[in-house]
Amino acid sequence: MILQTTLCLAAAAAVINFWLGMRIGQLRHALKVSVGDGGDERIIRRMRAQANFIENTPLLLILFGLIEMTGKGGVWLAPLGALFMLGRVLHGIGMDGKLTWGRMVGTLTAYLTALGLAVVAVLIALQVM
Repeated sequence: MILQTTLCLAAAAAVINFWLGMRIGQLRHALKVSVGDGGDERIIRRMRAQANFIENTPLLLILFGLIEMTGKGGVWLAPLGALFMLGRVLHGIGMDGKLTWGRMVGTLTAYLTALGLAVVAVLIALQVM
């Protein structure tokens, strides 16, 4: 069984995590901070954006994969995954303090996606769906 949606989402997650990490590295290089955050709020914000990504994404990828594996994902699963990943990018940008609404949108999409996938997973497990 090939889980196309989950594979694409995992690939997107790898790229986004790389991007988030590079942003930290670029700022550390510019500020000459080799380890940690150097007490700089901009580095701390970027580190928290990546940490938040790592805190949320793995569990949701598991839920996406398990739902897709049951064959109950339907046509809504991939667009939901894309929306989640877009939200993660907006959250990362919003954590810089530029698009401040991006942080809120990113947080909201993560929470709503997690809640929605959890409900679907339970419905599938109870054979209601």
